[in-house]
Amino acid sequence: MPDYLEPRKQDNEREFEETLRPARLCDFVGQAALKTKLGVYIQAASQRGEALDHTLLYGPPGLGKTTLAHIIANEMGSDIRVSAGPVLERAGDLVGLLTGLKAGDVLFIDEIHRLPRAVEEYLYSAMEDFALDIIIDKGPAARTVRLTLPKFTLVGATTRAGLITAPLRSRFGVVERMDYYPPEELHIIVERSARILGIQAVVDGVGEIARRSRGTPRIANRLLRRVRDFAEVDGDGTITNELAINSLNILMIDNLGLDEMDRRILLTIIDKYDGGPVGLGTIAAVLGEDEGTIESIYEPYLLQLGFIDRTPRGRRATSGAYRHLKRSVSKEDGGLFNENR
Repeated sequence: MPDYLEPRKQDNEREFEETLRPARLCDFVGQAALKTKLGVYIQAASQRGEALDHTLLYGPPGLGKTTLAHIIANEMGSDIRVSAGPVLERAGDLVGLLTGLKAGDVLFIDEIHRLPRAVEEYLYSAMEDFALDIIIDKGPAARTVRLTLPKFTLVGATTRAGLITAPLRSRFGVVERMDYYPPEELHIIVERSARILGIQAVVDGVGEIARRSRGTPRIANRLLRRVRDFAEVDGDGTITNELAINSLNILMIDNLGLDEMDRRILLTIIDKYDGGPVGLGTIAAVLGEDEGTIESIYEPYLLQLGFIDRTPRGRRATSGAYRHLKRSVSKEDGGLFNENR
């Protein structure tokens, strides 16, 4: 997948995202139901003078889980400490983070499903009892020392909620899924980003970027920057509708946001395997792509569009995928029909 369509954060994007990141819940665009619930939870916790319950946010990458963690800290008037599951390799790494927290602080752990099991187990007592039981020495001289922690809020984020263990998941008081954004909400986000970055763009140009952003704000902001490049080189610096369409076509992003790999996945299922079902491993082998990448990066959006189905026998292209790719449906299995009859 090209970098501009990669929903996961790139190494060079941290400063860019922090520039565009809203600081308050009222400025956060989209996820209306989640915003309403978080607003109630935050206000209630503040009125009681307590820390917010531990919160787990899950969903595809690039939808604003990190942004919401910072907003929670801002709304609670607290500091935030940020880490990630793969970074916390040893229990000592987590202990150092926890003992450095103050009352009411927010600890944000991204990719929390990738925490090593030994590290995760230390979180159980920290989340439930606000204490850490540390074993000192070994053998007959071993003894346990309990460290009391200030009451804090753990905000965990994950793209793979199914990989979080039951003991860890049960300790979160708030568990919420984040969904893809409709084009009208992405339109507002792109307009806001263009205004902050000083990019001139007409309404139709913004709308074209929003429609092709795979329902993901991070991708929308990336495409805005790429189209700006075309506007500065091929135009007068203003993103018009025609320029946006031409630029995105050059980038091989179609009107639904599908890129070349998305189309190759669908065409592999349709042309090579008569629409499926076909196993994920087979698709990955044909395309020379990693199974995990297809499952976690490409499939969620294709499922959202209704272009593929997951069945016990494998992946299957839907009639919507046939229509989008202008292919005739040639088999009746699974309710498909021949459009040429």
